Amino acid sequence: MKINPNGFREYDARWVFEKEIDIMGITNLGKGLGTQIIQNTKKNNPRVIVGHDYRSYSEKIKKALIEGLILTGCNVEDVGLSLSPMVYFAQFNLNSDAIAMVTASHNENGWTGVKMGIQKGLTHAPEEMANLKEITLNNKFLNGKGSLKKINDFKNVYIQDLIKKNKINKKIKAVVACGNGTAGIFAPEILKGIGCEVIELDCNLDWSFPKYNPNPEDLKMLHAISKAVKNNKADIGFGFDGDGDRCGVIDDQGNEIFSDKIGLLIARNLSSSHKDSKFVVDVKSTGLFANDKVLIKNKCKTIYWKTGHSHIKRKVNTEKALAGFEKSGHFFFNQPLGYGYDDGINSSIQICHLLDNQNRKMSDIIKELPITYQTPTMAPFCKDEEKYKVVESIVKEVQNLKKKNIKIDSQYITDILTVNGVRFTLEDGSWGLIRASSNKPSLVIVTESTTSNNRKKKIFEFIDNLLQKTGKIGEYDQKI
Repeated sequence: MKINPNGFREYDARWVFEKEIDIMGITNLGKGLGTQIIQNTKKNNPRVIVGHDYRSYSEKIKKALIEGLILTGCNVEDVGLSLSPMVYFAQFNLNSDAIAMVTASHNENGWTGVKMGIQKGLTHAPEEMANLKEITLNNKFLNGKGSLKKINDFKNVYIQDLIKKNKINKKIKAVVACGNGTAGIFAPEILKGIGCEVIELDCNLDWSFPKYNPNPEDLKMLHAISKAVKNNKADIGFGFDGDGDRCGVIDDQGNEIFSDKIGLLIARNLSSSHKDSKFVVDVKSTGLFANDKVLIKNKCKTIYWKTGHSHIKRKVNTEKALAGFEKSGHFFFNQPLGYGYDDGINSSIQICHLLDNQNRKMSDIIKELPITYQTPTMAPFCKDEEKYKVVESIVKEVQNLKKKNIKIDSQYITDILTVNGVRFTLEDGSWGLIRASSNKPSLVIVTESTTSNNRKKKIFEFIDNLLQKTGKIGEYDQKI
């Protein structure tokens, strides 16, 4: 039996299958999760919804996970091939006690994992992950007798739920790109159903991901969508990740709009009819939220919080925020707009509503925002067992530089945020971020300048220089 302890991450579990976890390890994970669900719900036979994504080995892994859940006494309801948000929706629709979704999201082939949750609309927080790790690695399992029930055609229930609430009047021509991931059998049908004219791009399921990983932060995927938007004279391009909880956006001119800017446009749109609302954004997001004139006029407040779908979901929940936006493309709509969880297709629908309401091109709407110069998310390799220590040392170094009034590209550091790694802001509002990745052996680097492309690059060079000095950094996945 094999389970690498590092696979228990901040808010979900991810391993390279067979190298870091084997099938018996997955069954033990099921026993650990089943035990945890029973201890939390105080029920002997809690109902657990389970689904899986379209990787070649996901169904086999799901079966092993279900076996473990049943051995503790859980009554499993299997909704089959799913998106993560479909499984989250199933917990509300079928009123279950917990969920488990077998997916490694946008990680490369070979990876597997589980996203899980007990409280409706929320996924595991770090405390729950630590508890699950402790139960699983120490074999502290409860014994029971559960059951398995297949739920047929739940996919259609989820699809129709999104269609019936979201019809649009304007005929929006949308490129829908799924990178051959699971969203391919959901997104085109839903967007056609609400009234879009859909141009499909890599929507056929192919678990080898022949072109690129289904990841809306991947430049290859974004460039392919951009080309398709221009060739088809489309109004908008949407890119969905492997398990459908994230969405990337390309405007009518083929330009990528980072998801945090889309979030700001949606927040502005919502703020006029939802005054005094709160929005939660992650530390990778644009600094524009902080001083946005429309949000200020409508007395709305923005909270910058830890990156990670589980962290933002919980913060949206505890703050009773109207919505949450992550730079990576996770959007969260709370009541009355949604159940608080992230759904990439629902995010694309909200963007369709924005285009429908404003009756203008996306390239014109985006011009209302002040121009900033942003990098994509960059991830230099750093070992799991070293990444948090490296970030700790960088936090101290940046705090030290602020104390000593050291300038970066002729700017003083005016503010430091340390809720998640370190985000330092300069006099003109430009900023840089260094944090540890929650689900991979790497760091995460983002920079944004309010003044120039050159300053954006200078901030990155400053960060890269600090990192190289540690001697703990490997290759970047992508770099400006």
